[in-house]
Amino acid sequence: MEKRTNKYQLRLELLKTSKVDDTIYSPIELEFDNHDNIFTIIERMKKRNLFHTENQAIEFAIGLKMFSEVMLKNRENELFSELRPAFSEFMKKLKSTPTKDEDKKD
Repeated sequence: MEKRTNKYQLRLELLKTSKVDDTIYSPIELEFDNHDNIFTIIERMKKRNLFHTENQAIEFAIGLKMFSEVMLKNRENELFSELRPAFSEFMKKLKSTPTKDEDKKD
């Protein structure tokens, strides 16, 4: 059976440098796949209200999903061996965090 994945495209462009003499890089466009619908994850993160801004929730969701997918695809890589158990616990804690809507039910 074929494993189903979602396909994404990300464009990263440096808009402003922190130092006047910093190198200006060309934008990077990256196609990647992920087993989850990242847009759904973004919406969940925004509803959890864990960060100071909605933008931070979006950054977190994208970064987390990209990182975790690479870790999954490279599960035999020794680089992740110590991180795997802690990451698993982190994900359980994150998934059990209620959304703003769920908080209001109490």
